[in-house]
Amino acid sequence: MSLTVDGPMLFSPYAYEFHEDPYPTYAKLRREAPVYRSDEFDFWAFARHEDVLGAFRNVDAYSNANGVSLDPSAYGPDAHKVMSFLAMDPPRHTRMRSLIGKGFTSRKVAELESRIREITLEHLEPAVECGSFDFITDFAGKLPMDVISELIGVPKPDRAELRRLADLVVHREEGLFDVPRAGQEAALELVGYYEDMVKQRRARRSDDLTSELLDAEIDGDKLTDEEIIAFLFLMVVAGNETTTKLLGNAVYWAWRNPGELAKPFANPARIPDWVEETLRFDGSSQMVVRVTRTPVDVGGTTISEGERILLLIGSANRDEEVFPHADTYDLDRDTTKMASFGNGRHFCMGALLARLEGRVALEELVRLVATYDIEEAGATRVHSINVRGFATLPTTVAAR
Repeated sequence: MSLTVDGPMLFSPYAYEFHEDPYPTYAKLRREAPVYRSDEFDFWAFARHEDVLGAFRNVDAYSNANGVSLDPSAYGPDAHKVMSFLAMDPPRHTRMRSLIGKGFTSRKVAELESRIREITLEHLEPAVECGSFDFITDFAGKLPMDVISELIGVPKPDRAELRRLADLVVHREEGLFDVPRAGQEAALELVGYYEDMVKQRRARRSDDLTSELLDAEIDGDKLTDEEIIAFLFLMVVAGNETTTKLLGNAVYWAWRNPGELAKPFANPARIPDWVEETLRFDGSSQMVVRVTRTPVDVGGTTISEGERILLLIGSANRDEEVFPHADTYDLDRDTTKMASFGNGRHFCMGALLARLEGRVALEELVRLVATYDIEEAGATRVHSINVRGFATLPTTVAAR
């Protein structure tokens, strides 16, 4: 169980029940235990928007150096080997973002739009022609993987297997409080794949981000092979999985709220609002870990140095103090204060790309499809403590 209906809170981010619908738990936490202590899993959790945003912004008091996940195999001083700069503090974090950030400027991301649209149509047009398809398997899972893969230089025949491995890395088994053995083996396979790819690019450059990273330099400082491999691993797991889930969540919640779905179908200029409200209402990134670097006082509770803090992004985005009627899916609301991409120095570098992919994919859906329906009984969710979204989403469409 993720919590008790009466009595003291019992919150487990690993509970399958919690994965199915975390929002009642978040509401209870904000109401009864906004600074929550779990002795079972040895963490504190912040449920209020002001506390989550405050921790994001205060890099002097909250550290990323052990990674962003509670999972024992992903937590600790070696977390940067697979999480790249997500598991670093300044100045190492500043250096990595400076070197890698050259590939994610607003200009470079904008230049990807036409190719993203082509990839979208490669997968969406045949799915729409079929009339019935799985929105995740046949479309939303393929688009981000192809975009990331083209960006970093993964050949087309390898992409399905890399996505399968990435899915295993984020999946959690009920009753197991760590990355399952299959996920750990998948992570090793991914790292091995990228080791080979970096060796190939070092011997012979290509027109891709991996080659750019090998040549990236600031005042003589260059990335090591290990640093590039870690970043590529982060891209395929974080960049692919979160965007897949964003797209699935967007079509699901709009379908559940026909009045809101009608807005972008009547006026495609509203599609960015569809993306933003989905990011707030049911974002794919639900929680991340920090560690206190100094004693902190949060909401009248003193927390010692060296304590693990779980920042509940999904809860912050449903905080009624910031988002009135927060449990209502409303494309007309102001979403500017949402916490979905973090804040401060660790604001998500891939935010522009995720928003672009989301907008383009939904624009083409609205252009090609007059109506769609979801077979809710056949929909299944991913079970992960960090990522929220669908594993399957059976969909029927009527083409325009």
